[in-house]
Amino acid sequence: MNQKHWSKYQLLHEVVQNPNIHIKGQHSYYSDCWDNGFEQSVVRYLAGDEGSRDWQLAWDVDQLYIGDYVCIAGETVILMGGNHTHRIDWFCLYPFLEHIEDAYIGKGDTVISDGVWIGMRAMIMPGIHIGEGAVIAANSVVVKDVEPYTIVGGNPAKPIGQRFSTGIITDLLEMKIYDWPEEQFTALKPYLCGSDIAVLKAALIKYQTQ
Repeated sequence: MNQKHWSKYQLLHEVVQNPNIHIKGQHSYYSDCWDNGFEQSVVRYLAGDEGSRDWQLAWDVDQLYIGDYVCIAGETVILMGGNHTHRIDWFCLYPFLEHIEDAYIGKGDTVISDGVWIGMRAMIMPGIHIGEGAVIAANSVVVKDVEPYTIVGGNPAKPIGQRFSTGIITDLLEMKIYDWPEEQFTALKPYLCGSDIAVLKAALIKYQTQ
């Protein structure tokens, strides 16, 4: 029997079936030890799953985009837009079926960029964009977009700090690390597993001029 353990994980590109979930690359993972897996337990209220695949909706379904090298800890929740039919600007919040088309208000696509780390039991609200290399602390509720390489935490999640200086962040974004060919990424991995930007830049120049 293949028992679940915290040291094991799901590679998202191997398990996702919902056509409205888009996975970049083959390295992003979910730590599924304590629940029923990424698509069943993490992604909530997204049409296109097994139970809603044949639904004919009057609106465009929001999309979930997940970059490469994304690390998602156990019991994370990514809340999508399939249940946005509680109108707080109406006198009654109840989602009456005869008014459901008017009640629905989409929040837009949710984007989790490359290299993001989402801590255990974090909740990502609908329509959020999380920038490259950002860190979401455990138990955080993310209600606003997160800038690249920024650490956020709390409920609602607020910036705690930046992982690097503004100059280094600019350099990293300009390098487009997560768009490198697999061969280049592998060759420069020893320098990515470090914190000296000058050494990384020198190694990149050397690799590109070989």
